[in-house]
Order: sequence, then C-alpha cells, then structure tokens
Amino acid sequence: MCLDRTLSQGYFLTTNNNLFGSSERGGSLDFTEIGVNASWTPRPNVLLAAQVLSRRAGEAAKNEPELDFALLDYTALATADRRLGVRVGRVRLPFGLYGDTRDVAFTRPSILLPQSIYFDQTRELGLSGDGAMFYAEQRSPWGNLLLEVGPFLPRVDNDNSEIAILGVDRPGDLDSRLSFIGRLIYETPGEALRLAIMGARFEAGYSPRSAPPTGLELGPGDDLFEPVILSAQYNAENWSLTGEYARRHTKDTGFGPDFDFDIDGESYYVQGIYRWDPHLELVLRYDVLIGNVDDRDGTELEAATSIPSHRGFAKDWTFGVRYNITSSLMARAEYHNVYGTAWLFQQDQPGFPNDPFSSTDKKWDIFALLVSYRF
Repeated sequence: MCLDRTLSQGYFLTTNNNLFGSSERGGSLDFTEIGVNASWTPRPNVLLAAQVLSRRAGEAAKNEPELDFALLDYTALATADRRLGVRVGRVRLPFGLYGDTRDVAFTRPSILLPQSIYFDQTRELGLSGDGAMFYAEQRSPWGNLLLEVGPFLPRVDNDNSEIAILGVDRPGDLDSRLSFIGRLIYETPGEALRLAIMGARFEAGYSPRSAPPTGLELGPGDDLFEPVILSAQYNAENWSLTGEYARRHTKDTGFGPDFDFDIDGESYYVQGIYRWDPHLELVLRYDVLIGNVDDRDGTELEAATSIPSHRGFAKDWTFGVRYNITSSLMARAEYHNVYGTAWLFQQDQPGFPNDPFSSTDKKWDIFALLVSYRF
C-alpha cells in the first residue's frame, strides 16, 4: 500500500475582479487543497488507486471532500515493447497534456494551469468521469505510441458544472449522459518530443423542476461540448517548450429561444519552462481564450445579452517562479497580466448570481503565492 498526502495553501491578490475569494481587497487566502492518494497492487497486473481531495477555492469550492478518482487498472498484456489494459471506475480523463496530472500542485507547471484549456471553473468535468478507459502502448526504436480511449459519464452533479452549463444554479436536475474521450500520444525515444491529439464528446441533459415555479427554470434541454486539442512539447535538459491548440464546439438545444446556441470557440497557449538548477524553475506563458470565433471581441455578445464584451475573450501573460525548498516542500510565485474575463469565476463577483459581470474590468492583474507540502 502506498499513501501520499499533499497540503497546499495559496494567496491571490488582484488589481480588479475577484479570484478565489475577495482578492481585490487586500488579497485572499481562500485557496487550500488537501489531498490523500492511495494505491495498492494486489497482483502484478492489477492496481487499485484512489484520491480524495478537499478543496477551498473562493465561492466555487467550500472544503467539501470529493472523490477525484477511484479505479481498478487491469493490465491484460505486458511485454518489453507492448502493453494493453483497461481502467474502470472513476477514471482520470486524458484531457490534453495536463488534464490527468492536474490534481495536485506538484504535478502542475504553474499555480494556475492555462485557463484557456484547463478551466478551473469546470475542474470536475475535465478531471475525471465514471466509466472505463482502454489503453494500449507500443514501444519501438523510432518512438512510443500511447492510445487511451473510453466511454464515461461526466461529473455534472455539482454547482460548478451546473453554473458553467446553465449560467446559474437552476431548480431541476442536470444529468450526465454517455460521453467519450480519446487521446493519442507519440513520444520520441527519451521523450524529448511529445505530440498528441485528443478528442472528446461531453453530453448532459437538464430536467426542470415541475413545481413550484421560480422563474429560473429552462426548458428540458441538451448540452453538447466537443473539444479537439492538438499538443506539442519539447523537453531538453534544462528547458521545456509546450504549446496546445483547442477548437471547442458547444451546442445547447431545448432550453428556450434565449438560451439555445451553437458556437465554436478557440484556445491556445505557448509556454516555456527553464530549470535553472534542481531547486529553481522559471515559467513564461502566453494564453488566449476566444469564446466564439465569429465574435472574437465579444461585441455581438454584449449587444444580444448586455453581458460585457470582455466576457467573450481572455488573453493572459504569465510569469512564474518555482522553488523546491526540499523534495517535499515547494513554493511558487506567479504574476498574470490579463485582458478579458472569459474564464473569470462568476461566483466570486459581487453581483452573483443576478449580474456577476456588471462590476468587472477587462484589464486586470493577478499576484499569486503558493506553498505545497507532501508527506
């Protein structure tokens, strides 16, 4: 039995807008993660693994323990150059390059992952799902291929997913539907170069509450989210360069004429990491999120809904420093210069839930600190 525990505490200060609590007024300490990860290998080809995480993240998470994943991994075939198997249970989703390793601070490249692709607002949706994941790995002198594909039920039984899909926490039930995800990775020998393509189909349905009416009900609707992500990473001895590009198709039908839509979004980032020595690491990143490729500056969004145009995009320059004090203790500092609010959490804003973006600004800065300890 292997048992790992991680404790992380963050501090966020913003010049405008709120992030993880009331960060605009003297900063916020409302970001805490406490995780316990356990694994057991009862047989050479069977692995049992699970992780429970208690997370506080402003108004979006309130320290309630959640089962991030709990799975049985069965390896049906394992040779020197080939491996086949399946994972069942609450499985981690192979979402981009970082989706299946984003759950604790030590496995992230920065305090905040590139929000254009790895939305913290919908962390539960992108991290894991209930189902099965089949995997196959082929090793050869010209490189390695890893394929992961499987059906799952998305984790929509939480307030964050409902707010992301429906705009606010509405009366009624949001139900997960059978969804699919797949990722193919190619690695050169030594993993200097990694190339990947991922495609997914997330589906959910909403059933309004019949009585008593509240005025927040929508029609019984269907939500469809189909992202495709292209990824590339080059790793040298002291530095790494990573880039990912995503095209996102979102379609809502049946909710009502003012809530149905069919749009394509776009995301990309370029990130460089330099490892000064075993203790010090620097990261520089440019990250872009476009909510609707046919309305890149959000003007049509504002005209149709009165939501500020800067809700339709976000462009983020990030500079960060990581210092490994010991093998078990890490400290990070990070600065973000952000233009736009497309990935800004609604729950932390003063006007939520009625008018969460009326008081937000399109230009804002983030100063963040994080200390993590694993034991």
